Amino acid sequence: MTFRAIILGLLGVVALCGFNYINDNILNQTYLVGNNLPVAVYGALILAVVLLNPLLARLNRRWVLNGRELALMLSLVLASCCIPASGLLRTFTSSLILPHHFSRLNPGWTEKQIIKLAPEQMLADTSTDEDTVLNGFVQGLGEANRHIAFSDVPWYAWTRTLAFWLPIILTLWLALTALAVVLHRQWSDHELLPYPLAEFADSLLPAEGQTTSPLLRNRLFWIGTLTVFLIHFNNFLATSFPDGMVQITRSINLTAMVDLFPYIQKGGGARLLAPIIYATVIGVAYFVPKEVSLSIGIGPFLWAALVGAFATYGFSLTSGSGPSASGYLSLKPQTFALFGANLGVFGVVLFCGRHYYLSVARRAVGAGGRLDVDAGAIWGARLFILFMAAFVAQLALVGLGWQVAVMYAGVLLVFYVVMGRVFAETGLFYNQPMFFPCVAVWGLLGAQALGPRAMLIMFMLTTVLLVDPRESLMPFVVNSLRLLQIRRVPLGRSACLFGVAIILGLLVALPLTLYFQYDLGYAKWDTWAGQYVPKMAFDNTVSVVETLEAQGSLEKASALRGWARFGAMAPDRLCMAALAGGAALALLCYLGRLRTTWWPLHPVLFLTWATEPPWRLSGSFLLGWLLKTTIVKYGGSRLYQALKPLFFGLIAGEVFGAVVPSIVGTLYYLITGMPPKQFWVLPL
Repeated sequence: MTFRAIILGLLGVVALCGFNYINDNILNQTYLVGNNLPVAVYGALILAVVLLNPLLARLNRRWVLNGRELALMLSLVLASCCIPASGLLRTFTSSLILPHHFSRLNPGWTEKQIIKLAPEQMLADTSTDEDTVLNGFVQGLGEANRHIAFSDVPWYAWTRTLAFWLPIILTLWLALTALAVVLHRQWSDHELLPYPLAEFADSLLPAEGQTTSPLLRNRLFWIGTLTVFLIHFNNFLATSFPDGMVQITRSINLTAMVDLFPYIQKGGGARLLAPIIYATVIGVAYFVPKEVSLSIGIGPFLWAALVGAFATYGFSLTSGSGPSASGYLSLKPQTFALFGANLGVFGVVLFCGRHYYLSVARRAVGAGGRLDVDAGAIWGARLFILFMAAFVAQLALVGLGWQVAVMYAGVLLVFYVVMGRVFAETGLFYNQPMFFPCVAVWGLLGAQALGPRAMLIMFMLTTVLLVDPRESLMPFVVNSLRLLQIRRVPLGRSACLFGVAIILGLLVALPLTLYFQYDLGYAKWDTWAGQYVPKMAFDNTVSVVETLEAQGSLEKASALRGWARFGAMAPDRLCMAALAGGAALALLCYLGRLRTTWWPLHPVLFLTWATEPPWRLSGSFLLGWLLKTTIVKYGGSRLYQALKPLFFGLIAGEVFGAVVPSIVGTLYYLITGMPPKQFWVLPL
């Protein structure tokens, strides 16, 4: 762990968090982060090992970055990837100010005085100068040829709410970082999870005492890389010059066959028969067990068939109560089936590592343990307890009460731990678990037990913390710890540096995001983050208030506190049945894997089958499964090992195919002042 690696890594944090808004929202290029395989970060790594290190070696060999340094630099930047886009800032500021705007447009909100239910510190303060603070955010304060000064942003309106939200966010993220250190040894050393993306990153790094990686001298790697890159670069040029270039299609259209599968068609699965092929997914599928790829690939088809079968008898698995966009925060069987599956997998994770986790817990409180536990895990457990207690205390003080705050935090831990586990075990870099703590607690206790104020607080917490979890901290940290372990970099000190990277990233990205939003106006931002997410919490609360009024229980529900809530609890029976079904399916799948050698499925099927990412990636996972199965069957382990560089090249080529157009688009914008045409490689 060298000083220059730390400085360069933190500079990378500044660069990513500083430029992300421009790339995603002004240049409209492939997201720099976008998921848990951020093309900007891995693309920079490829450039460093292919171009920078050989150049430094020619100038002075002492300047060459070794594998440990590059691993640490990569890990620090990955830790900050949860900040600048969907992980937080894509929806953070709009969720805190635009409810004031929509309350002016929605008579139902005004009638129910729904804004007043939210604690004042949870929203930006528009009382001093509404025209500048609110209208300036909506319409923009800048003019066509004049950008505003940094001091023109009404920072005073954000002081109170940022002082409330940032401690909540930081305590949660620091708790998750500490927890990842605790989980790491069990997953990496005891259960031997594959960590496919850590393996990919390690394959690019130079060996000890070398300038470049042996992988870069392998012809198959370059065949895979250049083939995929040239396809994407051709399509980028065809987007920019449609009259002179021809697009190379990446999709397979089999929709003519949809009539053969009526249940799948009725369940909305027609689009599954027209998949876009992603080389990155095929590459990842090659490095995970075959049952993982098969399960992710067939999952959406099975879910569509199940939805279609139930719909035939007039029963919907996908519709719920509440008018929120896409039913995100509503009670519905789909959400609780996913929650149940995640709860089942979480239980299995704890059971499999029970001796290790118990030893860590005992050592953390000063008692002895049966197993040898490293000091990093012990301190990780202590810091996790400290930060998680602070997180729960903040939720309790804002109006949830400690009982509900503990329930909310418990579901949140299930969410993040299982998401990290899925990433380490399957390499599913684009993942949205699609169950939320606020909805889980709502389904378990019922609206009458919680009351509208507590529900609004939970809804707002969810829209801020994890409404779009495609770029979550836990998978980034889990993957980084494995890479650092391979390269023998101290994990405890690295985890502390992750905290520094997170704080630095916030200090850079948050002011810049607010500046651009006030300069350009949120209307020039993406519709989902500006139009739908800020209304979710309040639309759902209006629906809850109307339901409680119709039942004549609004006053009673609003008055309940503490343990009295549990006396009035009324779980949603349909949701509880779906929860039990999801948990049972996941546990039965685990049992099949443990008791038989022929079992063909992995529990990830039930964690992801009803979520959006596998619906987009299923075709690529099935193609990857077919290729690996064929290679292993007819070529054996020798051919499988020999072809690894080719599939590493598929991943590198797609990453590079996204990064190079972004660089070209940025240069075009700097020269002409005009944004380039939109071009995306990975799913939005």
